[in-house]
Amino acid sequence: MLEWLAAAVAAGGTAVVQAAGTDAWVIVRQRVAKVLGRDDPEREQAELTRLDQTATALASLAPEEAALVRARQEASWTARFEMLLESLGEAERERVARELNDIADQARQASAGGVSGNVFSGPTAFQVGNGNRQDNHFGPGT
Repeated sequence: MLEWLAAAVAAGGTAVVQAAGTDAWVIVRQRVAKVLGRDDPEREQAELTRLDQTATALASLAPEEAALVRARQEASWTARFEMLLESLGEAERERVARELNDIADQARQASAGGVSGNVFSGPTAFQVGNGNRQDNHFGPGT
């Protein structure tokens, strides 16, 4: 497997583990299931079940076993992505590899507390962080 494809599958495996238990999980979970489901609703549902099992396993870790379980989960998902890419033609393989990289970017941003994928139309205010206060007033002055 080409180096950049290997990096994409590894990034995908890391993204699943990194996103589990975060605000990004819902979106990452759905995107991963869609990629692996390959437009087959039954396969997609099976992948959602696997992803839920991963999230459950990661949520109930004792500190002394966390690193080992996380590494195993990453390796498992990386292998699934690798098998998928090996089964695809060149054009489709490149499209899926780009999708895996996008998913990984989303998971990284979420774990770093970043904000992404937002579209604002009109007056908008938002903030990121803890312990903040924000008072917003839109419209004519009062």
